[in-house]
Amino acid sequence: MHAVVTGGAGFLGSHLCDRLLAEGYRVTCMDNLLTGSVHNIEHLAGNENFRFIRQDVTEFIFLPGEVDIVFHFASPASPIDYIEYPIHTLKVGAMGTHKGLGLALEKKAKFMLASTSEVYGDPLVHPQPEAYWGNVNPIGPRGVYDEAKRFAEAMTMAYHRVHGIDTKIVRIFNTYGPRIRAHDGRVVPEFVCQALANKPLTVYGDGTQTRSFCYVSDLIEGIFRLSQSDVNKPVNIGNPHEMTVEEFARTVIKLVGCPNEIVYKPLPVNDPKTRQPDISLAKRLLRWEPKVSLEEGLGKTIDYLRASPDR
Repeated sequence: MHAVVTGGAGFLGSHLCDRLLAEGYRVTCMDNLLTGSVHNIEHLAGNENFRFIRQDVTEFIFLPGEVDIVFHFASPASPIDYIEYPIHTLKVGAMGTHKGLGLALEKKAKFMLASTSEVYGDPLVHPQPEAYWGNVNPIGPRGVYDEAKRFAEAMTMAYHRVHGIDTKIVRIFNTYGPRIRAHDGRVVPEFVCQALANKPLTVYGDGTQTRSFCYVSDLIEGIFRLSQSDVNKPVNIGNPHEMTVEEFARTVIKLVGCPNEIVYKPLPVNDPKTRQPDISLAKRLLRWEPKVSLEEGLGKTIDYLRASPDR
């Protein structure tokens, strides 16, 4: 079996490449390294079943031979990245998805889209089930990412309905673990890096907004199970254990073992007040739910970021 992973040198994409190789797949990883890194896949150098191609997936994709499944994971995913690269974020959601679906159509392959909990925007329904359509500001600074993924979902379902492609859509909630980028603007690496540097932890707003955090191995397990299923509708994959941002900051301080303080700054525009996945569908259809505790997963993430030269 041959799998293509766009964005395969990114945080999640590289872990997906590892899992696919472990399952016996040949893997072609495509990445233009805008936000990905060769360091995430350097351990795969010399693996005869792994190939890396440096390419922008918004351009024409040509691959000889058979392909069994295309995983479209290419996209800036952190607020810092998609605010710095708004046009590319929109292009990879639109044109990149189109090119990936075109490859799947040509090869008669399955296609999986890495979507996001951000399609729900600042939700008015809690927790968020897949049937919820969302509350998104299309012209706000976060809109480039939210709408790129919403368009990508629409494009994916159009190819499913018109061309009969076996498509999958995974809506990914906050994920953390080794290979996450230091200082990428997301709460886990920001808090951990601040704590390790003995700096105050920056909480935006009053800290009562909520998040839920899924360890990367749990997420990849859910993604792999979805890829092997006959499910075509979107499925939430994330950890439903919800906590406030302030509670999470104090958990990081405790695990790092430092006497850090918390400072409060204004909440960014359209920052979601709540974020918690309803994973009933994943439990029922995939027999999946997360297993790694926050303390265990954060311990591994802290060790990784402590050793990171970018910290």
